[in-house]
Amino acid sequence: MNTTALTKPIAITLGDAAGIGPEIIAKAYRLQPELLRGCFVWGDVATMRRAAALAGAVPYPVAQIGGLQEMADVPPHCIPVLQEGEPLVPVAWGQVSAVAGAFAGHCVMAAARAAMRGEIAALVTAPLHKEALSAAGTPFHQFPGHTEMLQAVAAEHLGLPVAQVPVRMMLANDELRTVLVSIHVSLRDAITAVSYDNVLQTLLITHASLGKLLGRAPRMAVAGLNPHAGEGGLFGHEELDIIAPAMAAAAAQGCQVSGPWAPDTVFMRARKRFGQEAEFDVVIAMYHDQGLIPVKYLGVEKGVNVTLGLPLVRTSPDHGTAFDIAGSGRADPSSLLEAIRMARALVAN
Repeated sequence: MNTTALTKPIAITLGDAAGIGPEIIAKAYRLQPELLRGCFVWGDVATMRRAAALAGAVPYPVAQIGGLQEMADVPPHCIPVLQEGEPLVPVAWGQVSAVAGAFAGHCVMAAARAAMRGEIAALVTAPLHKEALSAAGTPFHQFPGHTEMLQAVAAEHLGLPVAQVPVRMMLANDELRTVLVSIHVSLRDAITAVSYDNVLQTLLITHASLGKLLGRAPRMAVAGLNPHAGEGGLFGHEELDIIAPAMAAAAAQGCQVSGPWAPDTVFMRARKRFGQEAEFDVVIAMYHDQGLIPVKYLGVEKGVNVTLGLPLVRTSPDHGTAFDIAGSGRADPSSLLEAIRMARALVAN
């Protein structure tokens, strides 16, 4: 367990108050208090108190802090919460709420701005509900999820157009890592997004970001877009005309890259199992489901979402708001704990 002392705190954003986010945060504090040392919740005090009641027979007390300077004064075995704005009006478990969506969005944007100012070491985000975020209206309706929202905040802080702050999603667990060329777009648009520039950009971002974590150049395997990676042009020409040229350009810039490989087998070659070294450190997938299905099949309880390319550290659990079990006390905090552990590792590097 990585419990290295932090010079700055890690913020855990509340997520959608109608979902399991607050519950898994409360359970994380209860199950692994040493790992959570130096972390605080950016959210709502009353919501966390309600969630803490689900986390055990004797709820952990929630301690409201007025600012980050008060973190040192929080007693052990408490959940520090920095209240975001006005207290949240109570929302029903498991129901889409524009109020909850807006509050979750405000927590993320405020915490991200604090990270950009250098006030916190990292950001760990509990799950948002995309429908609630959209229902919240301006400005949140324009963001399909966390990744795009954080990209916008970073661009705003840097004074750059969003297009000049490219980011990518990496999903990782103990056995497999995958990085996506495109994220939350339709499958039709995802195919269009397989361009020379996007593939090259993905390779360069992965090389730089994952290299910091590994301490060396990552061995990147590139999945083809088409069955059998196009079979030499029989099943499509994207591999020949787009993907391979982008790989060559990345290799010329020092990247360790191979492929394009058949997407139905490359993930098995990159899987670390039974204590054996995998052939690759990461698979570059051409679209969302191509890359995420293999990782999630291995178990969402260990999966972590990492946003690469941001000028801040951001991780999150590899699951959603789970409205179907929200408020039942059955939510599993394992993925959140892995996200916190990953954030600590990234901060240390």
